[in-house]
Formats: sequence, C-alpha cells, structure tokens
Amino acid sequence: MKYIYALCGLCWALLLAGEAGAQAMVTGAGSSAAAPIYRSWAKAYTKATGTGVAYEPVGSSAGMKKIQQQAVGFGATDVHPSDKDLLEHGLIALPVAITGISPIVNLPKIQNAQLRLTGELLSRIFMGEITRWNAAEITALNPDSPLPDLPIKVVVRSDGSGTTYNFADYLAKVSPAWKTSFGVKTSIKWPDGHLAFKGSEGVAKGVRDTVGAIGYVDFGYVAEYGLASVQVKNADGVFVKPSIDAFRAALASSEWPQTGAFNNTLTQKTGKTVWPITMGTFVVFPKVTQNTEQTIEALKFIMWSFVNGDMLVHENNFVRLPDRVQAAAFKAITAIRDPKGTPLGLSVISSSVRTQQ
Repeated sequence: MKYIYALCGLCWALLLAGEAGAQAMVTGAGSSAAAPIYRSWAKAYTKATGTGVAYEPVGSSAGMKKIQQQAVGFGATDVHPSDKDLLEHGLIALPVAITGISPIVNLPKIQNAQLRLTGELLSRIFMGEITRWNAAEITALNPDSPLPDLPIKVVVRSDGSGTTYNFADYLAKVSPAWKTSFGVKTSIKWPDGHLAFKGSEGVAKGVRDTVGAIGYVDFGYVAEYGLASVQVKNADGVFVKPSIDAFRAALASSEWPQTGAFNNTLTQKTGKTVWPITMGTFVVFPKVTQNTEQTIEALKFIMWSFVNGDMLVHENNFVRLPDRVQAAAFKAITAIRDPKGTPLGLSVISSSVRTQQ
C-alpha cells in the first residue's frame, strides 16, 4: 500500500512558524458533508498538539464566502471552485477526501438499501413529477417491496451546498429534463411543497422525522442518524449500494489517480461496482493571506491531518486521496504567501513515495 509523506522540513516549517502557545486556535468553515472528517481530525490534532480547532459546518457556499473575506483560516467546500473564481478571489483549493451522496428515505417496512431507484426516477421525484410512493414507475422497480400509498415528501437543502451541487450534477447527467429545468448549482429554487432544511444535519433530521420523506445527504450521516439509504442504478446498468468500496471504484474510474488533477466531478463514472453519486471535498486557502498567523495555524492543522489522518478518513466513511493527488496538494501549498510575498511553506516542495508492506 502506498503512502505519500511530505518531507519533514515542510511539516516542521509550518509547525514552528508563527506564535506558539496555548492561545493558538485553528478556524475553519464550510461543507457540512465534510464535518465528520474535520471533527475527527480536530480531536486528534488537539490531543497531539494542544491547539484547539473551531470548525463551522455552515455549508459550502457560506464557507467560500468566509474564506474570501479571510474571516477564517480555511474554507471547506464540496465543489472545486472554477479557475475564474480562484483567480478573482485569490484562492487555492486542495482536495481532502472522497465521499458519496446517498438518497435516503423514511418508509414503513422499508429497510436500509432495500429500495431501488434510477437517476431518471430520482430526477422526476425531486422535480415534483412523481408524488406518491406507490406510483407505477417505482413499484415496477421494487415488486417485492411493500411500498405504501403515501405522498412523497421531498426534503432538500435550504442553503448553498456542495452536496446539492454534486447531486444536481449527477441528475443533469442522467436527465435532460433536469439539466434544462434546474441545471447544476449549489442553490436550487425547489418546487413548492418541498421541505427545506439547512445543512446535511438538517436534511438528515428532516428525513428521519418525516414519514414518507426522501432526501440526500453525505453517506456518513446514514449510519449516524439511522437512515435508510437507496440502491441506485449506475452507468453500467447495475443497482449498487452506497459504500466506501463503491466510492473508491468511482475514484479509480476517474482521471484523478491517472493525472493528479482534481477539478472535475466524480459523478456517473463507468464500472459495474461504481457508486454514481460520488464526490470530492476540498479545503480552500487564500493565496496571499492578510492574517498570517491565522493561515499558518490552519496550514499546520491541514498538513498534520494529511500526514496523520488517513485512518480517520476511513473511520468516517470517506476515501483517502490517491498518491498523485495528495502529492499535487502538497505542492500547491507552497504557493501560499504572506502580504510581503514570503512563502509560508517551503519555496520548493519535495516529496518521496515509499511502499509499506
């Protein structure tokens, strides 16, 4: 198994930079889908270093606004910013991990991963075209499931969300009607009657507490809230369940491992075992910081987590970065500078790859 290890020089340069002391604090905000990773990393980092971490799971859009204003040390988003946005706002985006979006339902007598849906049916449900659970299109896919004669209560995000963006990206690839009517955005004007909640936690609770509901959340919330996920038909025509292995298969089918590039979405990749609604999550820094100490503390946290946090990534139902992508992330950090133009990491990064049996 291969691991990327940054040279000790980079880690120590970041760890020794800036003011040391008990008052140091890491601040970050953004993706609610990635919150489980940051919570786990924060706990381990504080235990190891004594430095506290305050992360606000306010959603990807709000997180991007906060980092643009440099109100926090790092932003977190599930949508890789466009080159235009990175240039306009002077930002650098780095991948953190890979996860998947799971449609979730609350139906009597329907167990986890029992219900089968296609992307086309999901698009029609979320567009408000299919409104009852015993509709012919759903029962045809689930002849052995006791589908109730209940109205479908669609639960969605009220805030700007990378989870929404990737879910919409998937639906746009499988449904021309969705692409034309709703497109791919972080915030969607949902049909009247949909139940809107803030954050992944809000959607998870909304579905859990509403009989007849369907929603979409990061896979990590399924077990945490005791939710019932859905099988989805992938690009190869196979019904698959959301899982770490299925997210890893989607990643392997993408250009990320081959090229090291990470700015394309991971939805609707080919492969019999691929989960079709897979996504990456990213951390964002200012390219030129106006608050050197704040940025250094955030860099120290992220660097420490990259080097030490692989196990925590897996424990939270995420997939670690491919070696080539992680190396590209380390290299990108060298571009971050203080107001005088001084690099906060090493001017040139070197990394080594070694194999551990």
